[in-house]
Amino acid sequence: MDYDQVREVDPEVANALTNEVERQRSTLEMIASENHVSEAVLEAQGSALTNKYAEGYPGARYYAGCEYADVVEQLAIDRAKELWGAEHVNVQPHSGTQANMGVYIAMLEPGDKILSLELSHGGHLSHGHPANFTGKLYEVEQYEVDAETGYLDYDGIMEKAKAFDPDIIVSGYSAYPRVVEWEKIQEAADEVDAYHLADIAHITGLVAAGEHPSPVGIADFVTGSTHKTIRAGRGGIIMTGEEHKKAINSAVFPGTQGGPLMHNIAGKAVGFKEALQPEFKEYAAQTVKNAKVLGETLKDHGLSLVSGGTDNHLLLIDLRPSHPDTTGGDAEEALEEVGIILNKNTVPGETRSPFNPSGIRAGTPLLTTRGFDEEATRKVGDIIAKVVDNYDDDEVKAEAAGEVADLCAQFPLYE
Repeated sequence: MDYDQVREVDPEVANALTNEVERQRSTLEMIASENHVSEAVLEAQGSALTNKYAEGYPGARYYAGCEYADVVEQLAIDRAKELWGAEHVNVQPHSGTQANMGVYIAMLEPGDKILSLELSHGGHLSHGHPANFTGKLYEVEQYEVDAETGYLDYDGIMEKAKAFDPDIIVSGYSAYPRVVEWEKIQEAADEVDAYHLADIAHITGLVAAGEHPSPVGIADFVTGSTHKTIRAGRGGIIMTGEEHKKAINSAVFPGTQGGPLMHNIAGKAVGFKEALQPEFKEYAAQTVKNAKVLGETLKDHGLSLVSGGTDNHLLLIDLRPSHPDTTGGDAEEALEEVGIILNKNTVPGETRSPFNPSGIRAGTPLLTTRGFDEEATRKVGDIIAKVVDNYDDDEVKAEAAGEVADLCAQFPLYE
């Protein structure tokens, strides 16, 4: 990845791109919403399709010259249908949030009611936060996880639904480490005659590989990101039944977006093909195994996990019981110094600011992409615990940085 053409035109950008590749190679990325895509996906996303306007859908475009754009988009659609078993798929959303917007615009009117999980309990901005368009356009009520267990309170969701009478219930989360029982949320939606939107942004790959139950065929709408655990081109996706096809397609274009990012859709198509291979199931299974081992290791070191562990690719660590004076920001900064990249995160019952909360969130998709197994992941857990315990000790951090460098060399990236 020399970026020779970029360097000839714009050395500053070329330097930044080269440095970013080196940053990814020389650090252990553990942000749960990220992944390392293959060089094939990178090449597709850097293709000449970036030049092409293709408003509309395959076979029904507003511009000429779309014959190859049609091929690529139809491949992405067909492969997505095979991966998730959906009747209708729209691969044009620019992001997971844009996918959610497509559903809201298609099915709701301004002022309609959304019931969703509260952000500090593991929800997402696009599910109804006041700073997001959803909180500005719709009336939002939110449910929470059980304060004692850290698990979703399905009885509480049913009670909230009956009291609030929402038009749509949102499930699927950005910081929930347990299996989601989609049928129970669907029961609440049926009880109040509401739509059910399952946002699987974080677990698209786990669902495709059978490592997490699928909401497809249960929820009315399933949205997701295509660059997280599914490891395809960056963007979003909407899956639904044939009865909602026209409304969803119209809401995406022309309702909320103009021309699709065809180069990103090419990256989605390539990534989806990779995910259809047997090796991807092994990858997804290993991602979950690594997350469980990471959780066990952190618990052995005395750290407290929300819900006590994980069933998927991520862990949410509440620092308050073991390190009451250490904030998520302190931990994130110290870990970044040694080459472990994760993020500070709010936790259920948050008592600090969202900008410097009481927890950290860690995921294993990127480590697993690099080839980490349980033994190597356990070493990462040891390092994390050591740094969190000694976040202001330069000698400890220097030792940890050396251990991270050794692991990066053992499991190289983009050779």
